[in-house]
Amino acid sequence: METTWKVDTMHSEVGFKVRHMMISNVSGSFGSFDAHATTAGDDFTTAQFSFNADISSINTGVADRDGHLKSADFFDAESHPALTFSSTGITKINDETLEIAGHLQIKGHTHPVVLTAEFAGIAVDPYGQTKAGMTLSGSIKRSEFGLTWSAVTEAGNIVVSDDIKLAAELQFIKQ
Repeated sequence: METTWKVDTMHSEVGFKVRHMMISNVSGSFGSFDAHATTAGDDFTTAQFSFNADISSINTGVADRDGHLKSADFFDAESHPALTFSSTGITKINDETLEIAGHLQIKGHTHPVVLTAEFAGIAVDPYGQTKAGMTLSGSIKRSEFGLTWSAVTEAGNIVVSDDIKLAAELQFIKQ
């Protein structure tokens, strides 16, 4: 029996970190996103995931930086309004860990990625809703997705690293 799960955005977050000046991390998140999963029963090792984030909802806590990230230098939100992910397979590492392979599309570029999911389990909330939770992590090279803006300081430091760390806390509601 196929089960559909929809992300509970009130109890989920999607973010990223990138090295700035090669000495510290800058964090950001997407305020508007959607995700679905379909599973055989409640077995997330059988899941098919789909995810999208609204690029215009990017938030790093600095309005000028957010505007730059939305510009053609980076995401080009006007021409490419969404980031999408669609899973292609799940590998069970152990009872708490899954590897989710899939295709990530950013700015018209699609590449395979593998995300690690720490599956926290399934529980029924006080309102009778069945929920499943997981922590996702992974990394990508932004240059592979056409996010190639770069600058070098006078001292030779790269301003923005090519390596982006992805992190998400997702809670799904059984439909």
